[in-house]
Amino acid sequence: MPWSSCLAFVLLLSVSISCRHLATAPTDFEPVRVSQLTEEGDAARRASMRLVVEGLDADELGQVDRAQARYQRALSVDVTNPYAYLAIARHHIEAGEPDLALQFLERADSLLRMNGDVADEIEVHLEGLRGAALYDAQDFEAGALLLDRARQKAPRVWGDGTLEAEELR
Repeated sequence: MPWSSCLAFVLLLSVSISCRHLATAPTDFEPVRVSQLTEEGDAARRASMRLVVEGLDADELGQVDRAQARYQRALSVDVTNPYAYLAIARHHIEAGEPDLALQFLERADSLLRMNGDVADEIEVHLEGLRGAALYDAQDFEAGALLLDRARQKAPRVWGDGTLEAEELR
């Protein structure tokens, strides 16, 4: 292949890669925060959401038992609160319990989908948490794919591959 053809091929390849990179550039939106949802729904949902926020606050302070108790209480108040399941899933990932985390994520996902389309702001948490749990469960390929997708959508939150309590709060 002549030198000029090689150069043209390299230029075409670099432009193609640049265009593909632009198409997958980070969305960089802010995922949903549970504290933004404490005034939505009926009285039981509002009370449950406040308990989830208290649990996230406890998690942030390293009060693991208190956090877990708040999440469980949130579910006893409103068993259909998908955000309580999300918070518990995040909690189990932090505790190194990916199988339990995946169970809670499935419940959160099904509850969210029963209520309609899942907005990107919520989907990014589902993808990131599922990716982290799968990665911890030794399914590295599927976990990395989902974590990368979450990172592309919300790099400020998922750039480090984890979801801190404050980032969900």
